[in-house]
Amino acid sequence: MDLANCPRCGRLFARHFRDICQNCYAEIEKEYEVCTEYLRKNKGATITVLSEETGVSIKQITRFIKEGRISLYNAPNLSYPCEVCGVLIREGNMCGNCLNRLRAEVQNATAGSDRHEGPLSRRTYQIGDRLRDKE
Repeated sequence: MDLANCPRCGRLFARHFRDICQNCYAEIEKEYEVCTEYLRKNKGATITVLSEETGVSIKQITRFIKEGRISLYNAPNLSYPCEVCGVLIREGNMCGNCLNRLRAEVQNATAGSDRHEGPLSRRTYQIGDRLRDKE
């Protein structure tokens, strides 16, 4: 039997299929039901309004969306925060600005490493050099 502490409440539980205890799982399911019921009645709700009206955290609502449990298809105003800057988005993990900035930084980093690759490879110390030095 694999015992663990629940990351949500800290209680000791037997971990079989879930990473949280049964009580926390039941609470999350209740939160999900409350959110879906509210969205059925109020299709134009934003994530802030949904959180305020249901008492469910924005972080948990975002998890429901990313898990595919809450669909954005029938909720035109529902969006979740970008993981970097917090701007509300409807798909992915980052907004367009953060994604473009990340791509530019990666391109700059790879371009910088390409410039240094030639001279560095000539300066490396090979095992053959070490053996020659001993002779």
